[in-house]
Amino acid sequence: MRRFDYYSPMCFICDLQSASSATVSTSTTTAREEPVWSARRAFVLAGAAAATAAALPAAAQVDVGRSSALRKLVPADELESAARQQYAQMMSEASGRQALLPASHPQVQRLRGIARRIIPHAPPWNARATQWQWEVNLIESPQVNAFCMPGGKIAFYTGILDKLKLNDDEAAMIMGHEMAHALREHARARVAKSSATNIGLRLGAQLLGLGELGNMAAGLGTQLLTLRFSREDESEADLVGLELAARAAFKPQASVSLWQKMTATTGGAGAGFLSTHPSGPNRIRDLQANVPKVQGLFEQARRG
Repeated sequence: MRRFDYYSPMCFICDLQSASSATVSTSTTTAREEPVWSARRAFVLAGAAAATAAALPAAAQVDVGRSSALRKLVPADELESAARQQYAQMMSEASGRQALLPASHPQVQRLRGIARRIIPHAPPWNARATQWQWEVNLIESPQVNAFCMPGGKIAFYTGILDKLKLNDDEAAMIMGHEMAHALREHARARVAKSSATNIGLRLGAQLLGLGELGNMAAGLGTQLLTLRFSREDESEADLVGLELAARAAFKPQASVSLWQKMTATTGGAGAGFLSTHPSGPNRIRDLQANVPKVQGLFEQARRG
């Protein structure tokens, strides 16, 4: 199997200092995708991405467009498998540093409770989510950060909870945002795009059988350490996360108060989270504009 040295999740740029792990739910593993592509299939995927892009959920209230079809150039099961392996290694290292907060810790229980409410609303955004082995971690660290790896591997740092004094609704907005990155397969798309860029889209002999793209994806360990999501990815994650949280009965307006707190606490810089999550008036305005779109979902969920 190709190896993705997946040490640093995309929404998580600072060096990992500690981590803690707890399984929320488990499920069967996914069937492996075809490991070898023909040049014909590669050309079609690379040249006609829009035609094969995934559609939005029929009931979606926010408009984030279609997912990039280029992500299909990288096998989802391999990326998720590599993320699971790296995640387990990170948890083991954290345990050795005694940084793994136990299941009995109130904040761990709190985060897992939030996750249990949001996860049931994930599959409409990505059918693979029904097979993911979701986990939630709480990392004892002053870092203002959180992430979700491909395959549903979630972690928060205590710094983001403590320094921002997050209430449950605000913590749910962060969790929904990070889950949205995984559900929209932003990491998978970025790996594919990076691979294509690095080989200059050489559709000659180097691309026969797509072996070159596969090799490039397998060798992206160094790039994954510093890979950033685009502003478009961040906007998608904001809006999909907002809808996920609203469907789980978390107050939509918390998305706005979260970013107001983030900006006020960090001054707009200095936090690992903000290195990949640009804040500012535009982001807050976008969220404010979309809060009414999901308010009905929140009201319905709260009544239900």
